[in-house]
Amino acid sequence: MKSDPETLLKSHGELVHSDALKVKSHVQRSQEDWILHTLMIEGYDVPFRFKRQGKYRTLRGARVNLTYYPTQEIVAGIPVEIMKVVRVKRT
Repeated sequence: MKSDPETLLKSHGELVHSDALKVKSHVQRSQEDWILHTLMIEGYDVPFRFKRQGKYRTLRGARVNLTYYPTQEIVAGIPVEIMKVVRVKRT
């Protein structure tokens, strides 16, 4: 299966693709056998999250293309909106 944005958007209607977003912060932390990456993007108040097997070089200050979908996570019994990233690419 191709992972280009157009193919993903056609096969999954709920996905959103955004180009050239500026990363304000990038946090990487271990979660079992995975590394959980959390991005904060300029102009957005919600975290963008994805898991990978290893660490990345920092994306802070970089421009990225993201393909993601909105979802909710329960934190201390309160639903919090997050964006689950399925594709990230540095521009």
